Amino acid sequence: MLQHLLAFHAHAYAWRCRHVPLPLPAGRREAPGNMAAAGRRLLWAAVSALVLASEAAAVLELDDSFKENRKDDIWLVDFYAPWCGHCKKLEPVWNEVGIEMKNMGSPVKVGKMDATSYSSIASEFGVRGYPTIKLLKGDLAYNYRGPRTKDDIIEFANRVAGPLIRPLPSQLMFEHVQRRHRVLFVYVGGESPLKEKYIEVASELIVYTYFFSASEDVLPEYVTLPELPAVVVFKDGIYFVYDEYEDGDLSSWINRERFQGYLNVDGFTLYELGDTGKLVAIAVIDDKNSSVEHTRLKSIIQEVAKEYRDHFHRDFQFGHMDGNDYINSLLMDELTIPTVVVLNTSNQQYFLPDRPIESIEDMVQFINDILDGTAEVQGGDGILQRIKRIIYDAKSTVVSVFKSSPLLGCFLFGLPLGVISIMCYGICTADTDGGTEETVATKKETGDRELTDEGSEEEQEEENKDTSAELSDGEQKQKNVLDKKKD
Repeated sequence: MLQHLLAFHAHAYAWRCRHVPLPLPAGRREAPGNMAAAGRRLLWAAVSALVLASEAAAVLELDDSFKENRKDDIWLVDFYAPWCGHCKKLEPVWNEVGIEMKNMGSPVKVGKMDATSYSSIASEFGVRGYPTIKLLKGDLAYNYRGPRTKDDIIEFANRVAGPLIRPLPSQLMFEHVQRRHRVLFVYVGGESPLKEKYIEVASELIVYTYFFSASEDVLPEYVTLPELPAVVVFKDGIYFVYDEYEDGDLSSWINRERFQGYLNVDGFTLYELGDTGKLVAIAVIDDKNSSVEHTRLKSIIQEVAKEYRDHFHRDFQFGHMDGNDYINSLLMDELTIPTVVVLNTSNQQYFLPDRPIESIEDMVQFINDILDGTAEVQGGDGILQRIKRIIYDAKSTVVSVFKSSPLLGCFLFGLPLGVISIMCYGICTADTDGGTEETVATKKETGDRELTDEGSEEEQEEENKDTSAELSDGEQKQKNVLDKKKD
């Protein structure tokens, strides 16, 4: 509906721009046809203003009074910063969300808040980046971490705003819900400590998936439960029952099982899979390439995920990724596709096969080598890897800037280097000139001192001559005295 309104608004604006009337000379009356056109222009303007007003009413701009008034309603809030590029990109999507939620009669109110102007409120809700989407329900605040699309955001709001546990009263309702959800968690049984734990986990993980409850007679006939109460997950055309002794904590089990057995993996999916603690086995292929190598590798991963689920589902998640750009940046390596890589998202380690994967047996052997610890481990989060990551990210940034805009790259990186070069040249030149001047001055002073020393030597020779002359006269007089004494 929003697209139609926006299109209507755009056509109205364009029509107004093409039909701006010229002012009439004084004393002339506008013709009836022109008066009708003016009326149509006023109608278009009124409709355009109505569209803009409806958008503004659908998304409320919040201020500091929101802190006291919010608990009476359920709120879906976008915390943004005016200078944030991602926030500006989200704005039209957020307006669509507001209009859609209002038209469907949802009890959720949609708003947005400038987190830079009301930083104290943003900090209270734990806002650390922009944009941050939160659903506020009573004293609880739920973070949205999914794709920033209208449908995904609305689905999140409807899921979290509703009841934590949705009952399935009949088989017809169960079949309807199962068709809509690829992964379905169901609690079966009456009141029990397991149900209390189930409700507790639902309050934590409702941001990711739905939680249902049903009686045993509502389940399909093919479902056999060893005991009641029980928690069951339906996915991939089969079902699995939670076993506390084998699967551990209920929260961890649900967090691991909320994904299908085989996924189309992208960067966001890898981020979510990091919380499961599983290793992710990925066939890195080109979806547009229909060659035997690409299709065969994808089929091998799919078959292993299906046929060996009982062996590997607790430790591995399977899928494929289109293209190697993201995986190359993640591994800081250049992988040739098609290939297989196994990622440990918790510590950034990864495994590559030492031989080509050409059959299901090859893939199973590769997985067993990883489980046995005989496969070579690469990557990690050590100090050397972190230094390598910093260098790789800096290099990638520089290359991407030069590829996207060479002139901007020359300006951003060439200008600082030029300034630094000029400064270094000036410093070196200043030192050289100063040293030359000091050398000349030193030589001049040395020459003057030598001249002064030479003059003093001549004077000393003359004094020595005078002294020797004086000594000769004295000796003569002394001789004369001695001669007289002898006489």
